[in-house]
Amino acid sequence: MTKQIKIDDEIAIGGEEFTIIAGPCAVESQQQMDRIGKFLKGLGIKIIRGGAFKPRTDPKSFQGLGLEGFKILKDIKETYGFKVVSEIMDPRDVDLAYDYVDIYQIGSRNMQNYSLLKEVGRTKKPILLKRGMSATIGEWIKASEYILSGGNEDIILCERGIRTFEDYTRNTLDLMSVPIIKSNTNYPILVDPSHGTGKRELILPASKAALAIGANGIIVEVHPKPDEALSDGAQSLNFIEFESLLREIGRLKNSISIKE
Repeated sequence: MTKQIKIDDEIAIGGEEFTIIAGPCAVESQQQMDRIGKFLKGLGIKIIRGGAFKPRTDPKSFQGLGLEGFKILKDIKETYGFKVVSEIMDPRDVDLAYDYVDIYQIGSRNMQNYSLLKEVGRTKKPILLKRGMSATIGEWIKASEYILSGGNEDIILCERGIRTFEDYTRNTLDLMSVPIIKSNTNYPILVDPSHGTGKRELILPASKAALAIGANGIIVEVHPKPDEALSDGAQSLNFIEFESLLREIGRLKNSISIKE
């Protein structure tokens, strides 16, 4: 049985829950986040994502707002009652982010940053550990053990696609990792259909597949105007598309429950 990771007394990831985490790839401004926060709150989303630090392949591209991004996230959290997940990239960020985020995200590029993993392992906050873009499932599980070695058992794994020879999609979404992780660990596992596909039109089918194969939830990028996003607009849903995704996921959940 997959363990439940409690975020607070009312919110948990794992067990029989299917959690939907949503928000923009990057925190761009107070106005942007307020608009997204109001929208997601109205749909019942309880955990919002948003990058304050953005590790990018191109050093000249938008790298995030840093501490200012965390401050905006905290304001949105307090205004709308969200829990916040955001990426940290350096052991020095652990203390910096502590008062601003509820879940530390370790991104794909840092899955094997063992100094960072050991540092977050000393905290009492849940850790969302994304699979490395070229990591085997075994290496991913071993990376989680670095967090566990520090005493932190609140680990959530996230399949976000791996790098293969296929270049139609941004990554190759390895959905078989879901049942494998469930067979070999008791950690909840989420799927990231945004990074896993890199294409807006593939997010819905990937999300439905994640639910059908037994994932504990998805983490989806949402932006009011994806074509104007400073980061990853091509893999972000607009508001209408996200509402459609929620409806489709709801129908599929009901269908699976009836068959069971």
